[in-house]
Amino acid sequence: MKILIYPHEILRQEARPVERIDGEFQGLIDRMLEMMYKAKGVGLAANQIGELTQLVVMDITPAEDGPNPIVLINPRITELEGEEVGEEGCLSVPNYVAPVKRALRLHLTGYDRNEKEVRIEAEGLLARCIQHELDHLKGICFVDRLNPVRKVLFRKKWPKIRPREE
Repeated sequence: MKILIYPHEILRQEARPVERIDGEFQGLIDRMLEMMYKAKGVGLAANQIGELTQLVVMDITPAEDGPNPIVLINPRITELEGEEVGEEGCLSVPNYVAPVKRALRLHLTGYDRNEKEVRIEAEGLLARCIQHELDHLKGICFVDRLNPVRKVLFRKKWPKIRPREE
């Protein structure tokens, strides 16, 4: 299992809802968390490792504060408020960051790894991370949200900085 690199075709596909949370699925959650921490990311969507299932893992806690993972299954944003522009990067688009416009606050519903319903009101970095990861579940990468000038610059720069597939 590895993190897929943009523009891998799976990154463009929409994830299917999770219907069953069993031991195998729990193992997938654990592997995704391990991969996210190893890559020093703050979020990872199942699409990014080739699994087309509505699962994201996140942790925006500073490393020195210890892990505080968030697992979201079948997440859905129910409300967006405000807007802000902030720098984003992506484990599937390594070595590249750019400003992206996102909602400032949001409300989300979904399920945790224990099949309990979760409701989250988020703002700032957590809201940005949630929007970024849920975009992945829809087959959208953050570079798709760049303004037109930045998209042109990205298309020119990406072939030069893109890591080679193993």
